[in-house]
Amino acid sequence: MKIYLIDDEPFALRLVAHQLRRLGFDDVQVQQHPRDALAFLEAEHGSIEMVLLDLQMPDIDGIEFVRHLARLGYAGALILISGEDERIVQTACRLAEAHRLDVRGALHKPVTPESLKALFGATAPTAAAVRAPAKRYDAERLAQAIANGELTNVYQPKVQLSSGEITGVETLVRWQHPDDGLVFPDQFIELAEENGLIDALTRCVLSQALRDAHAWMREGYPMHVAVNISMQSLTSLDFPDFVAHAVAAAGVPAHLLVLEVTESRLMNDVLAALDVVTRIRLKHIGLSIDDFGTGHSSLAQLRDMPFDELKVDRRFVHGAVRDSVSRAILEASLGMARQLGMRSVAEGVEDLDDWTLLREVGCDLAQGYFVGRPMPFAVFEGWRAGWEARKPVLLASDADRLLDELG
Repeated sequence: MKIYLIDDEPFALRLVAHQLRRLGFDDVQVQQHPRDALAFLEAEHGSIEMVLLDLQMPDIDGIEFVRHLARLGYAGALILISGEDERIVQTACRLAEAHRLDVRGALHKPVTPESLKALFGATAPTAAAVRAPAKRYDAERLAQAIANGELTNVYQPKVQLSSGEITGVETLVRWQHPDDGLVFPDQFIELAEENGLIDALTRCVLSQALRDAHAWMREGYPMHVAVNISMQSLTSLDFPDFVAHAVAAAGVPAHLLVLEVTESRLMNDVLAALDVVTRIRLKHIGLSIDDFGTGHSSLAQLRDMPFDELKVDRRFVHGAVRDSVSRAILEASLGMARQLGMRSVAEGVEDLDDWTLLREVGCDLAQGYFVGRPMPFAVFEGWRAGWEARKPVLLASDADRLLDELG
């Protein structure tokens, strides 16, 4: 890995470079002057795989530097270093992520070998499939993909934190492009919404999810199957009837279907949405408010809509054990869900610390890479067997030690 370390303090620069080399990273380049670092990256950013950037620098501070990295289209990983207040650092991380940079975390000064080792131990990419390069598609090609059956579902499991029981899955759509490989939804969902294709796409995903749910039932594993729904679908007055007919045709009990609505999307037609979601709940289909805490009308939607599940966004879950602000928001969200009689789901559960904290604060369900990655239907049974083997360890009080012993 080629690492580029930028810090205006000579001692801090030498210290971190020395620690990186002791961890086995031999190709470490250092730069004390941010303008020189920027000039270097202008010419060589494609060869750098990791940038460690101090936030507090003269002339060009770390926030300005992040903006320049985004302008350059820097595709490597980024770690921020700072001695500033935790909330300032977290805001800087979120800003870099908003610029679509691959932020791997933050280090606090003075940087210790332990913190560096812990962070670099989690930086290796572990993608489950080769992702297609970012590419723009037009509406006509997407419509053809929907009609030709090129869309495919993958499923990410949800498990009960108290018992480890597998309770359901979230359905995620992928486009299996015949030439470009696997295309992820961030490359076509917005296109579908802007061109009147989201309803056809949603119906395609929902129908396949219900078929797979019925297959799991035949195998003796009835589970909740959640499907993400666009706000556009929730303003289509015939949508509840379509869902009810699809559920009946698949032979799946209505209560096993959960429709997830991202609450950060603005509702243009509130009256129609209230009509649709109320009819959905009258048909005993579940309704989940997704990415809770990231929108502008979370509390109003909780008041006005009959949600029975609340999903806490990953940014308030992963690492909350070390972030007092995220933990406060997490616990407040879970408390609200309990008071409203709603099931709570934590997204972004990525390590044992996340899992342990969520059990401690009384969350109902966990979803994330620590539990299982999104996977095709055919792979799910193999994952289930592995989860059943892990489950006793994760429910034990000394899970950390047992996991170390298992390697």
